[in-house]
Amino acid sequence: MDLGISGKWALVCGASKGLGLGCAKALAAEGVHVLMVARGLEALSSSASELIAKSQGNTRASVQFVAADITTEAGRAAVFAQRRDFDIVVTNAGGPPTGDFRQFDREDWIRAVEANMLTPIELIKATVDGMAARGFGRIVNITSSAVKAPIDVLGLSNGARSGLTGFVAGLARSSLAASGVTINNLLPGAFETDRLQAVLQGAADKTGQALDIVAAARRNTIPARRFGTPDEFGAICAFLCSQQAGYINGQNVLADGGAYPGTF
Repeated sequence: MDLGISGKWALVCGASKGLGLGCAKALAAEGVHVLMVARGLEALSSSASELIAKSQGNTRASVQFVAADITTEAGRAAVFAQRRDFDIVVTNAGGPPTGDFRQFDREDWIRAVEANMLTPIELIKATVDGMAARGFGRIVNITSSAVKAPIDVLGLSNGARSGLTGFVAGLARSSLAASGVTINNLLPGAFETDRLQAVLQGAADKTGQALDIVAAARRNTIPARRFGTPDEFGAICAFLCSQQAGYINGQNVLADGGAYPGTF
């Protein structure tokens, strides 16, 4: 299927690895020009080089990258200094630490809200009016399945990402929708990423069990009996950015292998 977004420009955050890289790959494969952003220059440069090599046969797409911390004002300024206008924005920031909420202090909460709520809002604010003026825009916020089914040790993430979810619910239904701009949240469950490994390792450390035992137990809670792959996640993101997805707006799209037990 041609997603109809060849030649568009996308900003993909947290794009050096994991789910962000999966999204960047999928968009570039559709002929989208991608600006990749992540903090670590070495990993980002390596991933960007890989995408550039793959897209050499696809003259429709170009790949650029900026090593910056998108959660800071200076990092966002560096991104927008390279390019101002985007048709697609994929917001993504590393999840905050796990733990008992009693151990979190005010600064922990501020950092979580800054990264996982305020940063996406700032990126939306900086790009959405240009999208509306051009008559096309797609914003996909990578959040977490914990927004729908909160996990006790992810208190910081539960709180900050739920705040973003509430904000998006209102904004997506504003006048922007009539201008061809959609805003959706993509909620990953258990995917093969460094973040998942860190969560599993934390559970192993807490229980004293071996990591492979903890991982197997987690897989057994998923009807698919496996973890997702970043490429699968990227394909979902690319579809939400497509012309065909123009009537999907203000939604929380859950990708978790069927793990969520509810009807709604």
